[in-house]
Amino acid sequence: MRDALITVLSQLPKHARRSLTWDQGSEMARHHELAPYFADGIFFARPGSPCQRGTNENTNGLLRQYLPRRTNLSLYTVDDLRSIEHRLNNRPPRKPLSWQTPAQAFAAALAP
Repeated sequence: MRDALITVLSQLPKHARRSLTWDQGSEMARHHELAPYFADGIFFARPGSPCQRGTNENTNGLLRQYLPRRTNLSLYTVDDLRSIEHRLNNRPPRKPLSWQTPAQAFAAALAP
């Protein structure tokens, strides 16, 4: 998990990676190695407090449309996962995103 996150984080500008809020899972055992990528730090939600990770919980719900709980991701190719990523990032424009798709809103946020 650490290696995959570093690969992705290294491609994002600093202003797009200010903080990270995570649950108490073992996949973040090496969180101290990711801390330098976040200006404001890494935070851990209290157990049983999904409201502290609102975006994460919402995204999990969207992912469940394509990948049910306990899905073995090794059964999917990188192209399969990228297709799901594309569908989620190009959902119809939404009012909270100023009538942009998530991909458009993210691109605008990354613009200098």
